[in-house]
Amino acid sequence: MKLHELRDNPGATKKKVRVGRGPGSGLGKTAGRGIKGQKSRSGVALGGYEGGQMPLYQRLPKRGFVKPNRKEYAVVNLGLIQKFIDAGKIDATAAITEDVLLASGVIRRKLDGVRVLAKGEITVKAAISVTGASKGAVAAVEKAGGTLTVSQAAATAE
Repeated sequence: MKLHELRDNPGATKKKVRVGRGPGSGLGKTAGRGIKGQKSRSGVALGGYEGGQMPLYQRLPKRGFVKPNRKEYAVVNLGLIQKFIDAGKIDATAAITEDVLLASGVIRRKLDGVRVLAKGEITVKAAISVTGASKGAVAAVEKAGGTLTVSQAAATAE
């Protein structure tokens, strides 16, 4: 197969109907909108207005609360850290900090800090220092013989 032989699957694309382009198209003149009236004009939003009645989106109750200053963490799973150690991108003998994770490409950006979760397994003894970690992640790292320290200092050291 060559580049010029690439085609979409049959039926995957549908040709756009060009309305208002003459009588031969079958949708010329009024372009399928009928004759006169509000719906034949442009800029009509009949679906959104309920004729003075309280709109549906206002009749439904408001739910929940959005915290304005919520912290957003970069999430890392233990299995991913182990994968990077196995690939030789992270040195397990040295301390694994947020900067090391960033430099090795485990995370793209630190955001408000890095949080380690327990998905996957870690088998090497590693000293990890991050902003946050789940209880399962701390237990898994300690079971492997390493340490996982959680500190707010790691978040403010930018």
